[in-house]
Amino acid sequence: MSFKTLDTADLAGKRALVRVDINVPMADGQVTDDTRLRAILPTVAKLRTGGAKVILLAHFDRPKGKRVPEMSLAPLAAPLAALVGAPVAFADDCVGPAAKSAVDAMKDGDVLLLENTRFHAGEEKNDPDFAKALAENGDLYVNDAFSAAHRAHASTEGVAHLLPAYAGEQMRLELTALDKALGNPERPVLGIVGGSKVSTKLDLLRNLVTKLDKLAIGGGMANTFLYAQGHDVGSSYCEKELAETAREIIRLAGQHNCKLFLPVDIVVAEKLAPGAAARVRNLGAIDDEERILDAGPETVERLCRAMANSKTLIWNGPLGVFEIPPFDKGTVTAAHYAAELAKAGKLVAVAGGGDTVAALNAANCADDFTFVSTAGGAFLEWMEGKELPGVAALAT
Repeated sequence: MSFKTLDTADLAGKRALVRVDINVPMADGQVTDDTRLRAILPTVAKLRTGGAKVILLAHFDRPKGKRVPEMSLAPLAAPLAALVGAPVAFADDCVGPAAKSAVDAMKDGDVLLLENTRFHAGEEKNDPDFAKALAENGDLYVNDAFSAAHRAHASTEGVAHLLPAYAGEQMRLELTALDKALGNPERPVLGIVGGSKVSTKLDLLRNLVTKLDKLAIGGGMANTFLYAQGHDVGSSYCEKELAETAREIIRLAGQHNCKLFLPVDIVVAEKLAPGAAARVRNLGAIDDEERILDAGPETVERLCRAMANSKTLIWNGPLGVFEIPPFDKGTVTAAHYAAELAKAGKLVAVAGGGDTVAALNAANCADDFTFVSTAGGAFLEWMEGKELPGVAALAT
């Protein structure tokens, strides 16, 4: 899709309403991970340099249309100011007199954070009157919150139809990377989908096998596919009721010439605990009390060869229980290899999803991937082939 960027915007003296996602983890009133705060800095800097008044719209947690003091955005003004390198004012509402007076007091280049949009029921309902009230404080609208783009809310979708709308710098990065990974990728394209449940990724799998050249399935969800093929999975987590669905996906992959990579060997243990005695087994050679907890070395080596023979990789979900060594080995080995290929310019490697980001960070190789999306639900819905309202609203 085509969308307008800030490169084409007349910013001087304009009030820029900027939807950001700064829904960051907090503990005792302090930010514990400022990744999302840092992600908005290029957009804020570009707007300030262009002479705009920067008015930040954001949500925090799930107040469900009511004012919940502990879900206020006020504690984020100071850490934002430290990162921006300039004062960040705060208004205790996002519409009405409090917002208007704070906006009216701004000078060009100033930054203002408005209170949690979800304190108003009209936000999640995408109420036209609430969207209009938000828009009254802006001359243009910038969406820099891809991670909230799968929600058709007033601040993510409604306002975009009321003001000239642009993609922010983080949104542009995200959309460009995702287009390279699945929209218009360089082929062959390999996908890795892991995680525990097939049931949460049915739409994803059905979409990917129609678009990818190769798809590797790992994690607990691979157990369901192995079971569907008649392999014993011992005491492993397995959605046995989805065996026919797994076989349907295998057939669909065949119809679309998508080569499926399932485990050819497995790492098992009798209990899931740090340092537990782990054994490598061939398929079918598993005891009743054993659980499959990671991909085996031959499976990982096969996957790495598939990466080496691909031009594009899109990754969502770990290959095993990466949080608990030694069951992180498969994910870490594959991640390092993908990172090496990407760093050498041999592979466009795009990854996303909460567990995936955590796994890549744990492996200390996220920085070498071409792009790592911090968006959870939005990244997954995009991979499923669904239209994201917040993105669609930016289309030109």
